[in-house]
Amino acid sequence: MTASTLTPPPAATGPLPAGAPAWTIPAAVVAVLVLWASAFIAIRSAAHSFAPGPLALIRLLVGATVLAPAALRGRRPPPRGRALGLVVLYGLAWFGGYNVALNAAERHLDPGTSAMLVNVAPILIALAAGRLLHEGIPRKLLIGLGIAFAGVVVISAGGGAHRGDGPGVGLALGAAVLYAIGVLSQKFALRTVPAVSATWLGCAAAAIALLPFAPQAVHELGHARTGDILLAVYLGAFPTALGFLLWAFALARTSAGSLGSTTLAVPAIAVLMAWVLLSQLPTVTSAIGGAICLAGVVVATARLRRPAAARRR
Repeated sequence: MTASTLTPPPAATGPLPAGAPAWTIPAAVVAVLVLWASAFIAIRSAAHSFAPGPLALIRLLVGATVLAPAALRGRRPPPRGRALGLVVLYGLAWFGGYNVALNAAERHLDPGTSAMLVNVAPILIALAAGRLLHEGIPRKLLIGLGIAFAGVVVISAGGGAHRGDGPGVGLALGAAVLYAIGVLSQKFALRTVPAVSATWLGCAAAAIALLPFAPQAVHELGHARTGDILLAVYLGAFPTALGFLLWAFALARTSAGSLGSTTLAVPAIAVLMAWVLLSQLPTVTSAIGGAICLAGVVVATARLRRPAAARRR
C-alpha cells in the first residue's frame, strides 16, 4: 500500500469549531499531559489490588461507559468500512495492545528504561506522519524531538535505570510501535469520524479484546481496597475518557508529528506530580532531565502555539 492510497480526505472538522478561541488546542494538550502523567501515580497505587490486565480492562470499561452518552447523542450513524476499520485499529493498538505490551515489558525492565524505550514513539510518529500524512518533517520538529528525547534519557539515568534483557527491550519497543500505529490510524480516522465517536469506539473495541481478563478482574474487585477501586475508576473516567477525548480533539486540528512530540513531557510532569503528591523528591539528574525535556517540547511544538488564523492561511 502506497502513501498516496493512504492520503486522507480533507478534514471535516476544520481547524477549530466556529467561535472557539485560539488557545483551545494548547489548553487541551496541557490537560492531556497532566491527566496522562497522573495515570502513572494512580497505576502505581492501584497495583496493590489489581494485576495489569484486569486493571486495564476495568479502566477501559469505565472509560467506554463514561463516553457512551456523549457518543450516542444525536444518533449519528456509526462509521463504516475503512473508517470503522481505522477506529478499531486505533483502539486495539493504543488502548489495548500498547498497555499489554508495556505491562509485560516492565516485568523485565525497570520503569525508567521502559519509559525511555517507549518514548521512541513520538519520533516514529513524526517520521511516519511526514510521509503518510504529508505533514513534512520541519527542522524545528526534529531538533525539538532530539532535545526532548535526550531529556527522557537523562530522567531515566536519574531514576537508576539498568540494562534489561532482550525480551523486555523488544516488548517496550513493540509498545512504542503500537503507540505510533494508534496515533497515526486515529489521525486518519478523525478525518471523517467525530472525536467523541472515535474515542468511544476505540475504547470499546479494546475493552472487548481484553474480556479474557474479566474473571480475574471480578475476583480482584472482590478483594480490592476501596481506595484502589476508586483509583481504577479515576483512570477510566479521566486519563482515559477525558484525556483521550481531548487528545482526539487536538489531533483532528493539528499535525500528528507536533502533537505526538508533546507526550515527551509526560515523564517530566509525572516526576513533578510524584514530588507534590507523594513527597518523592526528584533527583538533581531527574530535575535537569525534566527541564531539558520540556525545552525540547517547546521547540518541537512551535506550530501548535501559532494563532489558528495563521494556520489556516
